[in-house]
Amino acid sequence: MSHPAYAAHQPFYGGQNPGHGHAESTMESRGGPRGRRRVGLATFAAGVLAAGLVGGGVAAATLGALDDGPAAAISQSAPESIVVNNTDDVNTITGAAVKASPSVVTIAVSGGTSGGSGSGIILDTEGHILTNTHVVTLGGQVSDPTVEVKLNDGRVFPATVVGTDPLSDLAVIKIDAPDLTAASLGNSDELNVGDTAIAIGAPLGLSGTVTDGIVSTLNRTISVASSAVPEEQPDSAQPDDGEGFNFLPPGGSAEQQPQSQGSIFLNVIQTDAAINQGNSGGALVDADGRIIGVNVAIASGGSGESTGNIGVGFSIPINYADRIAQEIIAEGEATHGFLGVSVTAAGSDGAQSASTFSSGALVERVEADSPAEEAGLQAGDVITKVGTYAVSDPQSLTAAVRIQSVGQQVPVEVVRGGDARTVDVTLAQAPAQ
Repeated sequence: MSHPAYAAHQPFYGGQNPGHGHAESTMESRGGPRGRRRVGLATFAAGVLAAGLVGGGVAAATLGALDDGPAAAISQSAPESIVVNNTDDVNTITGAAVKASPSVVTIAVSGGTSGGSGSGIILDTEGHILTNTHVVTLGGQVSDPTVEVKLNDGRVFPATVVGTDPLSDLAVIKIDAPDLTAASLGNSDELNVGDTAIAIGAPLGLSGTVTDGIVSTLNRTISVASSAVPEEQPDSAQPDDGEGFNFLPPGGSAEQQPQSQGSIFLNVIQTDAAINQGNSGGALVDADGRIIGVNVAIASGGSGESTGNIGVGFSIPINYADRIAQEIIAEGEATHGFLGVSVTAAGSDGAQSASTFSSGALVERVEADSPAEEAGLQAGDVITKVGTYAVSDPQSLTAAVRIQSVGQQVPVEVVRGGDARTVDVTLAQAPAQ
């Protein structure tokens, strides 16, 4: 099953690839100079103080040795990542960046002969950092990586991997460091198309880069090559013969992931904020400096190492990402909703679709003793919605189910014999393979 709107585009991992890619554009005009809301000096000053940044000068930092614990540190001046030379004339983007940037880090990963970099988001003062699985595993190439983290203030610390979750492409790492600034999380369920979206991360290894745009669309489903996906689950859709979305590993290699690793399907925020290799795991931020997403992929009109931003980037919603992260921190692994159906693309008449387009997910088989069977779903039903997520094809069904919590009761809208109906399904945990 192809993705007609993006069949010619390949979204990639945001790994470092020095010397390649397109330069970031932070001030692109859209029909003239972009109007930016100004913020008052008092409001901005409060944000500056909260972020520990003052003016356009330097900020005090401590530099720790790279060992198993926090070493004795020395005071050292480090360049401030968000430079503000005129505090009397500050726009919304600057204010949001000043608030969020202390919680965004640059991550360096190495293992064997492979290496690359990405970004991450500090979740708490205990040192837990949210990033992507493909950053931590170098796109599935490394199982026991060496990880370092560079903080916004210039300090560098070794990191350990708390856990990875290939089905969501999310991971948590941890550093032992003092004086960390935890991110302020927003509510991705309250986003509107057209809202301000600000990407912060380290594209091409350039730490502290800020770009802005809007939320282009919500609840977009993309199909991506997994960095370590388990064997196919019963309610997984089939890969789309290489015409869907594929990641480029963080090291900058143009080599595609092996087909044996399978595909995963993600429900994402689409944005036109400039995202490039190295932004993976970094923050998508709202106008108030709150994290609304974890940047994960871009679509590109090119191929290989020359690919760069074309204004089509994707971010995992923070509500989902935070749930996965908290489960990893608590249990070392994450859970995903399971429905228990095998599906194919549905045509507008409810039969199997022969068109490029799909009008839902046609149930071909219901697994025995599954949540779907217990709720009364039947072969021939066309699933059109799961909870608040519209289902247009098998891929979007998989993404809509996976984003739900285990044990959660969700309304599932189906069309049966031409009649629409809603059934309540209590989702189970996806079975181990």
